Amino acid sequence: MPETRFNVQWPDGAKESCYSPSSVIHEFFRINHAYSVSEFEQVAERALTAASERVRAKYGFACSSAMDQLGMIRRRCQHFQRQDDLASSSVIVCDIN
Repeated sequence: MPETRFNVQWPDGAKESCYSPSSVIHEFFRINHAYSVSEFEQVAERALTAASERVRAKYGFACSSAMDQLGMIRRRCQHFQRQDDLASSSVIVCDIN
């Protein structure tokens, strides 16, 4: 269950490194795939929830860092969904390592 970083490019061109406590996110994200903002938010929720549940299975408690990361992703997605010129733009997962 190695911690993993996934790098995303937001609709405004900004790049950000995101955290997952588990490499299970490889099963959810496709590298260089252009996700709509809402689709990215949904996939991130499934991926980070699965990663947190792996922590729970191993240690007996969920991963608060994964949930913090999900909260940040939700806020960023909401920000872009409120901007008409960026709402239909894409989020790209650049790499996972």
